[in-house]
Amino acid sequence: MLDEVERWLERRSWSAADRPLDALLAAKRAAGERGTVSVVLPALDEEATVGAIVAAVRRDLMSERMPLVDELLVVDSGSRDGTVRVAADAGARVVSRDEILPRLPAEPGKGEVLWRSLLVTRGEIVCFVDADLREFDSRFVSGIVGPLLTEPSVQLVKAMYDRPLETGGTVVPAGGGRVTELVARPLLNLHWPRLAGFVQPLGGEYAARRSLLERLPFPVGYGVELGMLIDALGLVGLDALAQVDVGVRHHRHQDGQALGRMAAAIYRTAQLRMARGHLVRPRLTQFARAGGAFVPATYSVDTEERPPMREVPEYRDRRAA
Repeated sequence: MLDEVERWLERRSWSAADRPLDALLAAKRAAGERGTVSVVLPALDEEATVGAIVAAVRRDLMSERMPLVDELLVVDSGSRDGTVRVAADAGARVVSRDEILPRLPAEPGKGEVLWRSLLVTRGEIVCFVDADLREFDSRFVSGIVGPLLTEPSVQLVKAMYDRPLETGGTVVPAGGGRVTELVARPLLNLHWPRLAGFVQPLGGEYAARRSLLERLPFPVGYGVELGMLIDALGLVGLDALAQVDVGVRHHRHQDGQALGRMAAAIYRTAQLRMARGHLVRPRLTQFARAGGAFVPATYSVDTEERPPMREVPEYRDRRAA
């Protein structure tokens, strides 16, 4: 590990317990408009979990006694279950992805939802949380928002956590994050070693200043977290990035083939940033046994990226209003 990264780990890695809620609220009040916080949950068919997350944030961080979060938004990307109803009943404002920037047809993918959310939120600190978390603890929000309220030089904060793999009734304590360990961590260590200190580089829970997010391109799919981390390093430097330990993350795990598609998208995001070129053929073929034979299925690898939000006319108009 680089000496710079070792020093960074000492300076920019914290625990959520390091900043009590009362101290965060005092820092938020002192910051004024710069301390406004929006929480965004991208959601697709998450009726089983989204309601509990919304309820916990509203109870713990949006009460009269503890108004740490100013805005809680669920951006739905076409759910066919009860996600929209459950989220609204729990107290979130729910917006359809396709209603945001309607002149631009939406691309499928999580990164697309996060990018569009900047147009319908107002906080100067934006916190993203995946909507499939179980046993949710509001420290996932307060922990990563904390350094942005108390450390003026910090621009982006990632959550770090234990990530057990829960499958078939068996729990492997540190078995989750397979794409992180097999793809993202080797890529970062080899090509961006200054980012080697991040425990969960692909984690979906992170917070950043709007002034940074609006300057970043957003890969539309699974590459959004890796791309954002690499691009933020280039824009603001390592010391402006941080991570906070928030405990244990429980969530729905995907099967091996879905992880393969995720890995391909992440590799493509990294490859684009290495060469600013394109994959020769952005397609991935996988195989599954069916009827005694292996049947191929070919998928497109995400190749689109949205431009920095501050280049979008509707966003500039909204910020000027």
